[in-house]
Amino acid sequence: MKMILGLLAFALAGAALAQTPTGNAEAAKAKTSMCEGCHAVPGYRTAYPRVYRVPKIGGQQPLYLVNALQAYKSGARSHPTMQAIAQGLSEQDMADLAAYYSSLQK
Repeated sequence: MKMILGLLAFALAGAALAQTPTGNAEAAKAKTSMCEGCHAVPGYRTAYPRVYRVPKIGGQQPLYLVNALQAYKSGARSHPTMQAIAQGLSEQDMADLAAYYSSLQK
């Protein structure tokens, strides 16, 4: 039974990945302004809704970035600013931003 459930989970994950659009790093350059204010500042810390170090996203894996944005959009991840930004992004926007930021060095 565990094997069947594992295969089912793997198949569902593969189907979700197949639906993710291919990102265009060049197209994302016009979409990064909302990200740069926090994620491009070395050592930046924010105080809303609590104090924490804002992560650098340059060089991050594209699938991680898309999944994170989707989680903010769905509410599975909670951060008011990121949720608001993600709400305005299409699946293509997310894929484009992931392609762009994954192409940068960490």
